[in-house]
Amino acid sequence: MSNVAVIGAGSWGTALALVLADNGHDVRLWARRKELVDEINQTHTNEKYLPGTKLPQNITGCSSLKDAVLDCETVLLVVPTKAIRPTVQLLKDAVKEPVTIVHGSKGIEPGTHKRISEMIEEGFANTELLKNVVVLSGPSHAEEVSLRQPTTVTVSSNFPSASEKVQDLFMNAQFRVYTNEDLIGVEIGGALKNIIALVCGLTNGLGYGDNTKAAIMTRGLAEIARLGTKLGANPLTFAGLSGLGDLIVTCTSVHSRNWRAGQLLGQGKTVEEVLESMGMVVEGIRTTKAAHELAEKLGVEMPITAALHSVLFASKRPEEAAEELMGRVKKHEVENIIFNGENLPL
Repeated sequence: MSNVAVIGAGSWGTALALVLADNGHDVRLWARRKELVDEINQTHTNEKYLPGTKLPQNITGCSSLKDAVLDCETVLLVVPTKAIRPTVQLLKDAVKEPVTIVHGSKGIEPGTHKRISEMIEEGFANTELLKNVVVLSGPSHAEEVSLRQPTTVTVSSNFPSASEKVQDLFMNAQFRVYTNEDLIGVEIGGALKNIIALVCGLTNGLGYGDNTKAAIMTRGLAEIARLGTKLGANPLTFAGLSGLGDLIVTCTSVHSRNWRAGQLLGQGKTVEEVLESMGMVVEGIRTTKAAHELAEKLGVEMPITAALHSVLFASKRPEEAAEELMGRVKKHEVENIIFNGENLPL
């Protein structure tokens, strides 16, 4: 059994800490707020993020990052995308021996358009403190993972041996872990599905039904694959857990904060009102900005993303954005892309 540090005690970080604890590992769960650390250690709960869940004794809350990572070969980073860089800087100062960093966050950085693994690697540049970066992604609501409901995810790294070690760390009878060698595709799929979930929620808020949701999810998946393959991803990744699987669960579930945020937008709330009412990070909003910038830079057509961007950042009415999407020029559904010398449909 291992010592594992989990950095970030939100709903997903706490749920993954539970998986690790169920597997017999000693887990140090780091949080910024001392009152949350005290709650974890004294009552073994995290009521704000996972209400009603009892945490086992082998999860220890830590307010000191140095204490959390002490004697840990693996660090699980589960913080919002905007907190990745400052948290990595703190981690670099805290770790004393080389570590493998597993991240469970989903997003792209606006401006730089960096994926999270790239941000982590940049943060540890010119040091010998980073062994590997591994991403853990897939259709996985924290609430259901905490109830030990069957869940499947994917882990990916540039080094298959690192992915396999992380697979062994997390896998159990309720939490099945696959490996995938396509790091770019796994990260892009996990990030961009939040955009499509926002739009599905928005159309629900407008009163549209299942026909619309199916259209948004299907064409949204095409957008994800189009940008992902332009960045070097394997298009087949987007038919898997971190693509289609994550898209389904995020676009159709009441647990999805991106879907709920989109619904509020469709009901007429402003972005500021939505964020205030949610009380938690809505990654899809920030990712929409980054993906739209990146698509324009690379010349990739992403009409659904562009429509949402106009609602979020240009004050366009959701009804008007929906009308413009439906009024686009006629097109052929199946496109072709070249991957490894083969012509594949998209």
